[in-house]
Amino acid sequence: MSDLQPLPVVLLMGPTASGKTGLSLRLAQQLPVEIVTVDSAQVYRGMDIGTAKPDAVERGAVPHHLLDILDPSEAYSAARFRDDALRLIDEIRARGRMPLLVGGTMLYYRALQYGLSDLPAADPALRQRLEGQAAREGWPALHARLAQKDPVTAARLHPNDQQRIQRALEIVELTGMAPSAFHARAPSAGLSGRVIKLALSPPTRAQLHERIERRFRQMMRDGFLDEVRRLHARGDLRAELPSIRAVGYRQLWEHLEGRDSLEDAIERGIAATRQFAKRQITWLRSEVSVHWLDPASQDLLEQALNLLK
Repeated sequence: MSDLQPLPVVLLMGPTASGKTGLSLRLAQQLPVEIVTVDSAQVYRGMDIGTAKPDAVERGAVPHHLLDILDPSEAYSAARFRDDALRLIDEIRARGRMPLLVGGTMLYYRALQYGLSDLPAADPALRQRLEGQAAREGWPALHARLAQKDPVTAARLHPNDQQRIQRALEIVELTGMAPSAFHARAPSAGLSGRVIKLALSPPTRAQLHERIERRFRQMMRDGFLDEVRRLHARGDLRAELPSIRAVGYRQLWEHLEGRDSLEDAIERGIAATRQFAKRQITWLRSEVSVHWLDPASQDLLEQALNLLK
């Protein structure tokens, strides 16, 4: 057995609403896999509908990992995901099964494959101060400040990309170094061994946009607003937390705080999801050795199996 190569790691990537979960479950009926979730929102308990989390029946059909591991008041990171995923990959392989990583958080895939620069840990007090400044001045003003300190990083961030602007300014203030300088350093070790990358994406933007709107409105019928209302009613969660900043949750949270009507919040949630999908596809197109698959293809499962077998 020592001469055998370990089973490959399979990355099943794609934008939101592209059908990753469905294909992963079909693959699990044909291959000895365990699923590792690559999703920065599905790690949170109580966030099920808005994250399109696999239900109890689907989880019972195949082992799933990294679901419901945190309370929404906690923070998760690419570095922590990388450590968790590498450990799980080793454990799954040791059981003679194939690790199938499924999700759409592209930063996590990047961290897993290529490692991470040695960035400083988050500073809650500093983050709170930056959030207060943004509340007074607006995130575009903080983006302009970042452009003065690190034009390379600012150039690739949208002026309203709150999470990444905040993190970039945090790195500058904690270290005195530009984030782009950290990223230029040699990263920590990433994923080793054979990796097969599959990516799902409808062939046209219009098709993806239609799928996104259809799914978002179905989530609303399934009780998405009630799910966000329960989180809001806890009283210990804030809009600035990573969990509440998740696409869809942020827009419905703002509706519950009286900022707009429900239909306006839904429309903004759909628009934000489409923008998120656009960013996911941009990340994917920068990846190498990706096998692109059309989720509407009649022989989708056969195509995927041929690549894996």
